[in-house]
Amino acid sequence: MAYIKENELYNILVRNKHLLKIMWYDNLIATIDIGSSKIRTVIGKFDEENDSNLHILWVWNVDSTSIRKWNILDMEEFKNELDKSLEEAEKMAWEQIAGVYICLNSSSMEVIQSKWVVAISGSEVVEEDIDRVLEMAKNGVDLPNKEILKVIPDSFVVDLEHGIKSPIWMAARKMEVTANVFSMNSNILNNIKKAIADVGIEVYDIYPGLISSPESVLTKRQKELGVVCIDIGSSTTGVTVYEEGSLKYASIIPIGWDSITSDIALWLRTSIDVAEQLKNNYWEIGLELKENYRDVEIDLSKISSSEDSLVSKLYLSQIITARIEELLSFINKELKFIGRDGMLPEGAVYVWWVVKMRWFLDLSKSTLRLPSIMWTPLEKDLFSDMPVNDSVFASVVWTMILANRYVWESKSLNFSIWWFFSSILRFLKNLQIKK
Repeated sequence: MAYIKENELYNILVRNKHLLKIMWYDNLIATIDIGSSKIRTVIGKFDEENDSNLHILWVWNVDSTSIRKWNILDMEEFKNELDKSLEEAEKMAWEQIAGVYICLNSSSMEVIQSKWVVAISGSEVVEEDIDRVLEMAKNGVDLPNKEILKVIPDSFVVDLEHGIKSPIWMAARKMEVTANVFSMNSNILNNIKKAIADVGIEVYDIYPGLISSPESVLTKRQKELGVVCIDIGSSTTGVTVYEEGSLKYASIIPIGWDSITSDIALWLRTSIDVAEQLKNNYWEIGLELKENYRDVEIDLSKISSSEDSLVSKLYLSQIITARIEELLSFINKELKFIGRDGMLPEGAVYVWWVVKMRWFLDLSKSTLRLPSIMWTPLEKDLFSDMPVNDSVFASVVWTMILANRYVWESKSLNFSIWWFFSSILRFLKNLQIKK
């Protein structure tokens, strides 16, 4: 496979070849985003003439009630949720899925830096040398009870030349790499793999959302100048910093959108369902800063027949604002840890619909001391009129694009008899259930 000179994610994926088993059916590809609140399945195809043209065939969302804080509470229920999501997507796309790419952001995910030096086998750096130094950087990390998902190089040192992004074909005697190693709790990962295998689907590869989300929202210029991508999920928040065109730092904060729901339920002494509706339908932050604001009361009996109290909208705003301020303070601590607080010219780019909340970006600007924007979805034409041009689909769609861009080594079929029959058995089982 020819070496891709742009560093973006080639080194991420191809350097873990032992994880990859590719099976393609006429350019069909499927990805699943496993979250603690939703399981999203997307099926798409790439044009044979132009591999950059993606056509989404179908998208299906299933509520995830079997996972809490990335612990599988009920294995059988989790498998049923996966099976339901896959079945509905297959039915509407008129395609049978043999295997999938997985995207997730677990609270157990850890990213550490590793350095290693190797001697060059010949007079020039070749792909085998890069493979070898990245493999040594991965093996040189002690991660008990963790499984390594991806290894992403930050930069190379070729002899005395520092900051090299693509050392291929350079004359050298030794080469050093600084790499980011992504790992995850092996027990959680094995349980997810087992559940997917039990429903008759093969896992081709697993992508951390810390990789997929930035690739979907950040431009090459933003990565060069310095930017932080912030992906606020249900139970976690991913923070990924790019500078000089490469990944500099990534981490997971165990606070997400569901934390606000819990706060509302606690402070208003109401149920989680009512709290969720209050958060989704009445949220606003920073109302106390609004000039001449006149408070209004929310009648909870209109939300639930079991409630009969009134709630101050200002008090609700204060509850939500406090949690968001805490989250932003944790993000700022991560930036301080690497000396980049207030120091990224392209600022903060947010991925998730929570940032549509009024005053959120103003609060972010003042807390992080950085320009703050919400990601604008890609052109609708890319998705063939399917309703996926929303930030909640950033990770799962770009997992699909990255898998096609960096992992597809050939169009030849790597056919697996076992997975073929598993897929048929799953199809027959679904027919019996319907009967």
